[in-house]
Amino acid sequence: SQLYLSQFGYLSPKYRNPTSGNLLDQDTWEKAIMEFQSFAGLNVTGELDGETMQLMSLPRCGVKDKVGFGSDTRSKRYALQGSRWKVKDLTYRISKYPRRLERTAVDKEIAKAFGVWSEYTDLRFTPKKTGAVHIDIRFEENEHGDGDPFDGPGGTLAHAYFPVYGGDAHFDDAEQWTIDKPRGTNLFQVAAHEFGHSLGLSHSDVRSALMAPFYRGYDPVFRLDSDDIQGIQTLYGTKTRNPGGGAGATPTRTPRPKTPTEMDSELCTSPKIDAIFNTADGSTYAFKGDKYYKLTENAVAEGYPKKISDGWPGLPGNIDAAFTYKNGKTYFFQGTKYWRYQGRTIDGDYPKEISEGFTGVPDHLDAAMVWGGNGKIYFYKGSKFWRFDPLKRPPVKSTYPKPISNWEGVPNSVDAALQYTNGYTYFFKDDKYYRFNDRTFTVDQSDPPFPRPTAHWWYGCKNTPSTFNTLGNVRLQKSDEHPYDIGDLAQDAGIDEHQPFSRNSL
Repeated sequence: SQLYLSQFGYLSPKYRNPTSGNLLDQDTWEKAIMEFQSFAGLNVTGELDGETMQLMSLPRCGVKDKVGFGSDTRSKRYALQGSRWKVKDLTYRISKYPRRLERTAVDKEIAKAFGVWSEYTDLRFTPKKTGAVHIDIRFEENEHGDGDPFDGPGGTLAHAYFPVYGGDAHFDDAEQWTIDKPRGTNLFQVAAHEFGHSLGLSHSDVRSALMAPFYRGYDPVFRLDSDDIQGIQTLYGTKTRNPGGGAGATPTRTPRPKTPTEMDSELCTSPKIDAIFNTADGSTYAFKGDKYYKLTENAVAEGYPKKISDGWPGLPGNIDAAFTYKNGKTYFFQGTKYWRYQGRTIDGDYPKEISEGFTGVPDHLDAAMVWGGNGKIYFYKGSKFWRFDPLKRPPVKSTYPKPISNWEGVPNSVDAALQYTNGYTYFFKDDKYYRFNDRTFTVDQSDPPFPRPTAHWWYGCKNTPSTFNTLGNVRLQKSDEHPYDIGDLAQDAGIDEHQPFSRNSL
């Protein structure tokens, strides 16, 4: 574990060889363990408990989590390493292929892995057979000439160099690389992660991000996390080429035309929902009564609704609020109790009392979410909101609750809240929704204006308007009772309100 912590940037490299006489004091040791636990989304204890040891034993990327030892480790969420390519058209070559796979299949997987990043930016990747290339790709074993030897099956799977060091990517050929199967190590997923490094991204502490350091196992329905998208777009901008295909400049939801055969979902006649949340794999679900709906980019997925008790065995209906935390676990709240799930499986002895697991948070909540501004958990009830930070004692500061009117333009008594995979925060109330812009701390000014009808924009309903007439539009009133206080929210986000607000400052 001492070797692990120094290898991945939590301890100074001088501790890498325990026999070198550099004695490690308890304080430095505990701090290193706590940094790893915090980065990996574990309980921060400073002790090598079972959960921590288990995570250290997982297969992972060989690039350090903390780049530049002693650098500012507070830069949260996606991490930029500080270098990027100055051109958008990049070339690559696979100069050494894996022993166990066909070349044409490898070519296809590598191209698909680069495509993950070109989908959201103007980057283009072209394979070249001869001449100099930007990114050289090799499958190697053990020591392979860069002073960073591979370690056989498991352990380190691959590593890649940031643009400032050339961008090359090396894969450990002792692994059992596989394509489209759950067995072995999935080449596409690991390659997509490594190319994130080749483009300038460091490891993310968001567990659901592709740029998290640990290999998650085969994911048949792969999609980039909003954290990865924000990271790559911070380096290379949004997609402007070929706006017809791929992601446009603003990732907002736009309904596509529906075929007449599609049946409108039950949510169309009664759009009010109880809760909405993303799961660790990036899917979005809406709960209403004892049923749940999976939402695609622009509608309700086929085959829904389904029963909550079938999707999450042991969970009741009429849920008040739900969110998935950075550790990949999903929390559900109802009345005075809450449940924790890992995927679809209950994660321990639940339900538990909210007052015990979330001290300082009230019962009978309206909504909850992990806010993109700072990665903390926010709870909403009536006209008030609470901020919960599991790393602090007490987790809810004495200055809470605060008035919801601090979130300019968001109404009281919301039904549900969510940070969606496009980086915006959404609040739902009755049959309408509000898009909140984390950069400006206000509900977005847009045409058509917010709030908008949820049925049309989220559930893909055909027989509903896409806008309200002016009478149906709620006038946003600034309450005199609680003058809007950007300072509070800016402090929440850990930023200086006088600075232009950007994700880099988080």
